[in-house]
Amino acid sequence: APAPKDKSVSFPLPEMNDAMDASKAASSVLSAVSEGELTPIEGTRAMGLIESYRPILELNEIEETLQALENVN
Repeated sequence: APAPKDKSVSFPLPEMNDAMDASKAASSVLSAVSEGELTPIEGTRAMGLIESYRPILELNEIEETLQALENVN
């Protein structure tokens, strides 16, 4: 038998441009689970995606800070 495929889910998620936005996105997922828009398993998977993306956002913030400091000197 073919492997089961995940179904798509749709719920409001804020744009993530920095680590603080990732926190807001996580809050949105919790709200979606508590309101029944997502199942707990779907919420856990969405949180995993957010958690995987957060370090990239943090690294971008560090890089931007370093560039700003280099431009000052």
